[in-house]
Amino acid sequence: MTLKDTFKERRAQLKISQSDLAEMADVSLATVKDIERGKGNPSIQTVEKILSVLGMEIKYQLRQTV
Repeated sequence: MTLKDTFKERRAQLKISQSDLAEMADVSLATVKDIERGKGNPSIQTVEKILSVLGMEIKYQLRQTV
């Protein structure tokens, strides 16, 4: 699942508009719209702000190599 799909799906589950999400995450509405269209290139800090509002987090792990 892509970042844009994750944001859209979780936002829909929580019944939060793009505008409300932007306000709660303290980012611009254009940023939220761009990310959800797959056009944005947000910083990791911006992604973390939005995920926090959506009740999610980023997990880092080492890749499995063969």
